Amino acid sequence: MAAKFIPRQSFPHYGSVPRSYFLGHHRAGLEKMKKMLSSIDYVIECRDFRAPVTSINPMFEEALGDKSRLIVYTKRDLGAESDAEARRNKKLMRRLDEKSTVFFTTSTMAQSTAPIIRHLKTDAYGPDKLVACRVLVVGMPNVGKSTLINALRNEGVKKAKAVQTGGQPGVTRKIGTPIKIVEREHGSDVYVLDTPGVFVPYVPDAERMLKLALCGCVKDSVIPPTILADYLLYHINLHDPRVYSRWSEPTNDIMPLLDSFARQSGYLAKGGVPNTDLAALSLVQKWRAGGLGRFILDDIQAELQRRKEAVEEAGQISMAQLLKAEKAARHEKQRRKEAS
Repeated sequence: MAAKFIPRQSFPHYGSVPRSYFLGHHRAGLEKMKKMLSSIDYVIECRDFRAPVTSINPMFEEALGDKSRLIVYTKRDLGAESDAEARRNKKLMRRLDEKSTVFFTTSTMAQSTAPIIRHLKTDAYGPDKLVACRVLVVGMPNVGKSTLINALRNEGVKKAKAVQTGGQPGVTRKIGTPIKIVEREHGSDVYVLDTPGVFVPYVPDAERMLKLALCGCVKDSVIPPTILADYLLYHINLHDPRVYSRWSEPTNDIMPLLDSFARQSGYLAKGGVPNTDLAALSLVQKWRAGGLGRFILDDIQAELQRRKEAVEEAGQISMAQLLKAEKAARHEKQRRKEAS
């Protein structure tokens, strides 16, 4: 009887993962966003449904301040195998930012942007406003901003795409011109502006870097493809190792899987030697397209619990500081009384 397969419970290869992908156009784009914020009515922030926590860029919180915000989780169809699972995940994601209105779109967008268009048509900023409403679309690199804008334009005004898209980050390198996505009778049309994806200056957590790279927020040349494929294998095994059964039995070793996949798929170098780097990239791309399991990389429940504990701890610290201040005040009052 064959031994039961036991997947790895941790990933061992974090040491060789680079921790930065903050490029010049990221910095320039963020600075430009800050300068034009006074002319913006609100912000659409895109996040990847497959990494709903990891794809949050905390720099936007500081740079964009209290500007009204819509959160759009893109690629919803790639992060769940069933509608029931997607509904559970959506409920949790709404709790990540309860102060914002939250929407979900699919990888092909299609009709999934219709709720966003309806919201923009009836939003409080719009119906009685005499001038155009301007919306800034922001997010991590390659999280789907340009694709969202094209889908909103098609859904809202039935016109073809207006901005270029691509499978690798860095297609948009500067803030674009306003693009109309909603027309209203009284002239208060809605325009969106595409922006460069902005990465964080430094990623202290190597696993976060791997998650972002796996989702395509980092160029495929930044992290060795075999390490990225191994990290993907680690996650697949935690969900369902049967998805790669056409190439291999369940395994925690990426190299035999890549060898078999390369031979069966024709990724061979001179002399018939398997090209494991090409095979690794192909496996990653298959997952990005939904062909190797559809699941979320983040533990949303753990993140919500972490935030709850942080709030409780902050409250305890504040209470301790208050009691300390009251004690100091009593001592000072007693000292003055004694001195008089």
